[in-house]
Amino acid sequence: MALTSSKLDEFFRGILDIDGFKETDNSLNGLQVDNDGSEIKKIAFAVDAALEVFKQAASAGAGMLFVHHGLFWGPAERIDGSRRERIKFLLDNSLALYAVHLPLDQHPVLGNNAVLAELLGIENPEPFGLYHGRKVGYKGNLKKALTLDEAVKKISFMNRPPLGVFPFGKSESQSCAVISGGAAQEAFQALEEKVDLYVTGESSHTVYHHALEGRMNIIAGGHYSTEVWGVRRMMDECAKKLEIDTVFLDVPTGL
Repeated sequence: MALTSSKLDEFFRGILDIDGFKETDNSLNGLQVDNDGSEIKKIAFAVDAALEVFKQAASAGAGMLFVHHGLFWGPAERIDGSRRERIKFLLDNSLALYAVHLPLDQHPVLGNNAVLAELLGIENPEPFGLYHGRKVGYKGNLKKALTLDEAVKKISFMNRPPLGVFPFGKSESQSCAVISGGAAQEAFQALEEKVDLYVTGESSHTVYHHALEGRMNIIAGGHYSTEVWGVRRMMDECAKKLEIDTVFLDVPTGL
């Protein structure tokens, strides 16, 4: 069976709750830019929809690029400047763009947060982190108590250093909550639920003293580095289920 963009859209929607997040996620989840209708024989996977990523995907011979952060967020925007350049490149190279934001964060097996929970050894993870009525992260007790150094090593992609480590609590954490990416403010929910360690991508000045006084450890692992996991897990799922060529494009921001 020839894999077209519409067939791949069906496949992704059969796995990820794209329609369920329609009211809570202001990104345009799903197919954002179509190709010319030709068969897709290779899918590239990356975190961000950026021109450098597009160029690498085209050079790799991909017919579709699957990303976590797409081109369109919220109200319609003008197609000018760098946005026009990006879209023109996609069209000129017949490269379809597929983006999945919160549905990929939340997925209980393939999502960013599920993989982070798995890497950290969270037992029987429970949904955590209310965001516009949906919980997108996970929390639970750790199979083995972890020092902050041990936790950092478990979640560091390519051994890259985290943005920040805040040792405000126990020397060994026995419980943990995770939300990838830009979820610094959700640390307040972690404090309310009295976990020992909160893991996210970014830190925030407004959270600092609350976490210090609440004696909760925080790891800000980096927005990019905490969100490679779901993209890579989705890539493995496609390679296994669709028997299609795949490639992961690592274009880190260091943030």
